[in-house]
Amino acid sequence: MAPQTQGHLAMLVFAALVGGSFSLGALAADAIAPLAFNALRFWIAALILGAAVLWRGSPAGAFAAPWRHVLLGTLYALYFWLMFEGLRTAAPVSASAVFTLTPVMAALFGRLILGQRVTARLAIALALGAAGALWVIFDADIAALLAFDIGRGEAIFFIGCVAHALYAPLVRRLNRGEPALVFTLGVLLAGAVALTLLGWRDIRATDWTALPGVVWTALLYTAVFTTAVTFVLMQIAALRLPAAKVMAYTYLVPGSVILWEMALGSGLPPAAVWAGLALTAAALALLLRDEDRPPAPPRAAPLPDPPAPMA
Repeated sequence: MAPQTQGHLAMLVFAALVGGSFSLGALAADAIAPLAFNALRFWIAALILGAAVLWRGSPAGAFAAPWRHVLLGTLYALYFWLMFEGLRTAAPVSASAVFTLTPVMAALFGRLILGQRVTARLAIALALGAAGALWVIFDADIAALLAFDIGRGEAIFFIGCVAHALYAPLVRRLNRGEPALVFTLGVLLAGAVALTLLGWRDIRATDWTALPGVVWTALLYTAVFTTAVTFVLMQIAALRLPAAKVMAYTYLVPGSVILWEMALGSGLPPAAVWAGLALTAAALALLLRDEDRPPAPPRAAPLPDPPAPMA
């Protein structure tokens, strides 16, 4: 399987898993402090990945220059903390609306950090994805879209999304060839330490034995699937795709959230919403085309004429 195909498949799974974190996170957000919740989920995820790394064996020098892990771990910890802080007042689908702003920010950071260019086709794909996502988010209601109002929870989560968008190009810039699993473990450990230091007061104040079952369900799901697994998926994709393409898959998250909400008993969205999902599918179809193929080699013209220009 081609490396780019691996990156695209990783992000498809990423979008499906992330949708569950919005829905389950909203159910648990009022029952536990976000810092305490996310500190524990990071430690659980780090234990899972740590066991996998020990089983496979860690290459020499895998954790060289640990400042890289500290920087990336802090960014991802900030994203998860502010996501759950925002979900205290923002609805899951509304929060996922904010999440769809990350592709544009990722494209900007990718340009600044990696020099990645945004082609016309990629720009069209991003625009289509954004339009489709907004159509889904506002239930195909133009009046609701025009009356868009950012609440406190959405504003808090937006700061986290900036950190998330910055993470994708920095992974590619800072990785020195370490395996995704090993590098991710370093990032997770750094994030766990950062969250523990920031949330120590909340951790001590939490009555862990009295937490409702939904908190433990959300904790285990987010620790295993949307921390350990998505960390690895993001790492795989970021090393194979431009930052804007990686983050463009966030346009699938609102549709994923709707499916999760349906599964949890929230019912079907209006039929017109599926037009928005079709737009996001069209955007991804553009992204799936191989944009980075090298140009064809030049064809030499008959001598003594100079070689023809590259196609």
